[in-house]
Amino acid sequence: MTKHLALIDTYYSAQPELKELLLHHSRQVADKALELCAAHPEWHADTTFVEEAAMLHDIGIIFCDAPGILCHGTEPYIRHGFLGAELLRKEGLLAHARVAERHTGSGLTREQIIAEQLPLPEQDFLPETIEEKVICYADKFFSKSHPERIATPEHIRQTMLKFGYGALDRWNKLEEEISG
Repeated sequence: MTKHLALIDTYYSAQPELKELLLHHSRQVADKALELCAAHPEWHADTTFVEEAAMLHDIGIIFCDAPGILCHGTEPYIRHGFLGAELLRKEGLLAHARVAERHTGSGLTREQIIAEQLPLPEQDFLPETIEEKVICYADKFFSKSHPERIATPEHIRQTMLKFGYGALDRWNKLEEEISG
């Protein structure tokens, strides 16, 4: 785990407040994901990987323009997962990169990217492995803009509905698979 936290230090050392926010959020997500994995040993999830990938899933926020969460980059926030994945691939962390690019919302479909003209490659970014799914799921309970809050499933469903019935349907399927 130290190597992965050192990666955050490398990219976030000049922005200690953003680094603290990222680490706090990522720890919340990692703890929730690990709790879910412990409750479901039948998944045979790689918990070491889950913890590492959860700690790195939002590493791309540093490139984005989201002043409300201390991000003063130039890219639209919707690109944070994609940009984080590029960074992680450059560092040789290919599986971790997949988590970063697939955790946004309840996953993003090619159709959604085209229909909404999102500034992303026209491809599916959907969580596929149990590790990707559990991190995507756990992430929705915690907000970087309100780190003290834990969202309820009903609040998450309402948030997903803002992105259309496809996003809500993907969330409902993910929730059913993860929480039973």
